Amino acid sequence: MNNKFDLEERTAKFGENIIIFCSSLIKNEITKPIINQLVKCGTSVGANYCEADDAESSKDFKHKIGICKKESREAKHFLRMASVAVPECREKAIRLWMEAKELNLIFNSIFKKVK
Repeated sequence: MNNKFDLEERTAKFGENIIIFCSSLIKNEITKPIINQLVKCGTSVGANYCEADDAESSKDFKHKIGICKKESREAKHFLRMASVAVPECREKAIRLWMEAKELNLIFNSIFKKVK
């Protein structure tokens, strides 16, 4: 199966890649809060997708997908901040940013289609 279309696997991999990325960053007064926020939102996308997948109603599903949408967008923001705080990580941050953007677009599309 192509993992690009397996959202549970894709969001889990995104979270893993965020953890690996954040583990590689230098830790100082500026980067610590950025790292903390990025780990939270980056790993939350997959967790909330799992919850959406097991939703008890369409309203619950839409709510959880909305959280996925917000968390993926927040990840984009903190990846941008990380690339400014640690310029040498810019290339890795851009790749992760692109995945966060794609996930955000996917969740936006799902959110709009749910009644």
